[in-house]
Amino acid sequence: MKRRTTTAALCAALLLTAVTTGAAVAAGPDGRSHDGPPPREAAALTGTAKLYRSAGDDITFTFDAHLAAEDTEDPLKATGTFEFSHYLDGKGARAEATVDCLLTGGDVAVVSGVITDSDLPGAEGKRVGITVHDLGRRDRLGYSWAATGSPAEGGELPRCVGSAPFEKVRKGTGDFDVVPWQPRL
Repeated sequence: MKRRTTTAALCAALLLTAVTTGAAVAAGPDGRSHDGPPPREAAALTGTAKLYRSAGDDITFTFDAHLAAEDTEDPLKATGTFEFSHYLDGKGARAEATVDCLLTGGDVAVVSGVITDSDLPGAEGKRVGITVHDLGRRDRLGYSWAATGSPAEGGELPRCVGSAPFEKVRKGTGDFDVVPWQPRL
């Protein structure tokens, strides 16, 4: 009999702990209860890949760009950074940009940003745009300077402008992830 009483007390204690823990988890940090999961981002582009070049160029693009759920109506409120580099035989350059626009649709994203750090003379302060097509391990990418010349030499590029994703990523490196934008129309 003592064993049953102890087992029943233990089960009751575990149940009480589970119920109170569940109630605490359901309440947000403000102590209020929230219905359902938090809203997803309005749009995002993340991931890293190397581009394929037959000459063996080492070209890498990395993205961490986001549009918060509360900013779904304004892609110019996107935040984050992206980086790119291009080296061949030890020569080349790299750059980091702060995101100033992100538009996505389906599995395609266009992100633009202003270069904040680069070893390419004259590139800092210039806006560049990149387009990504998220195709799983066969991602594609295009960049504004394909048409405008070096980011250091190009004219002022508007926000949210990239080029068609004409480049292929190197096999096994494509891990871009696009969260599609769903504005209220």
